[in-house]
Amino acid sequence: MIEVIQADITTLDGVLAVDAIVNAANESLLGGGGVDGAIHCAAGPELLAACRALGGCPTGEARITPGFRLPARWVIHTVGPVWHGGTRHEAECLAACYRNSFELALQHGLRSIAFPAIGTGVYGYPKRQAASIAMAAMREFSPRFARIIACCHGEEDLRIYRELLALG
Repeated sequence: MIEVIQADITTLDGVLAVDAIVNAANESLLGGGGVDGAIHCAAGPELLAACRALGGCPTGEARITPGFRLPARWVIHTVGPVWHGGTRHEAECLAACYRNSFELALQHGLRSIAFPAIGTGVYGYPKRQAASIAMAAMREFSPRFARIIACCHGEEDLRIYRELLALG
């Protein structure tokens, strides 16, 4: 089941509860701006310590930590590609972010996961192209999960994801 919502990914609980939220991280995993900074702030200093122990994460790969003070038990950190016009394998790297996040969740027995719009903030990935890659991965993995949430920050992302979801 794929759902598209507009919400703060750090506060998904109650009827929107998930086992893991995905963090659009930088390669250091030590926090940053946007969703990365919000997740680190909400999880508390324990998340930073856990991320330090991981020693970073290359673009396209994923790492997992406990959620600490977040409603979600787990945080899956993935590093999206910086947009360079599509000439540096950005699409393949972004698809790998989703695929590796899903695989890591499955390895840990997780059945529900929420994703932000990876790469569309300061990394500059075009929103519609990124959402298309995200939705393809979500459809591919949806039979293996009870719940997949595309957690949109703004109205534009929400509209794009809903349009793509409706296209089936």
